[in-house]
Amino acid sequence: MHAPQGSTLALAVLLPLIAWRVYARFKRMVGRQRLTKYKLWIQLSLFPALVVLVAVAASSNPKALAAFALSLAGGAVLGRYGLRWTTFEAVPGNLFYTPNAPLGIALSVLFILRIAYRLIEVYVLAPTLDRGSSEFAQSPLTLFVFGLLAGYYVSYAVGLALWRAKVLRAKRLRLEGEPGDP
Repeated sequence: MHAPQGSTLALAVLLPLIAWRVYARFKRMVGRQRLTKYKLWIQLSLFPALVVLVAVAASSNPKALAAFALSLAGGAVLGRYGLRWTTFEAVPGNLFYTPNAPLGIALSVLFILRIAYRLIEVYVLAPTLDRGSSEFAQSPLTLFVFGLLAGYYVSYAVGLALWRAKVLRAKRLRLEGEPGDP
């Protein structure tokens, strides 16, 4: 009996992690969520940083870079569309939002399909090809899917930040304008 190869072991370790992240992403994209400033600022800093890193890694492949740029713009449009269909709730002490479920489901399914196709490609269709870590940034299809998600998240996070600032500003103005204040 042969010992498992490193890629097989990596897959065995990564599959549960990927499944958990897909479930968490799906749940997050379709259910009511509490808006916290920390989560919001993490999104506003993490995704743009990832976009820059991926763009730098893809800069040697103009076709992949073009697919990435196009999908970032498409993702930003989807983010704006998603904000129009988001339900916002400002309750005392908390802010909540419920994203548009069909859009969240569609993006999640697209993400799952790309991961599944990539796993099939690497482990079934062409398992003997030598693959490097930079291959991620050379695949126009992978960058297109990642760009849609990143563009969506950045655009959506900006919209959430603007809504949060508007609610907090209105609250501050209401408190300043209460009777009895000098």
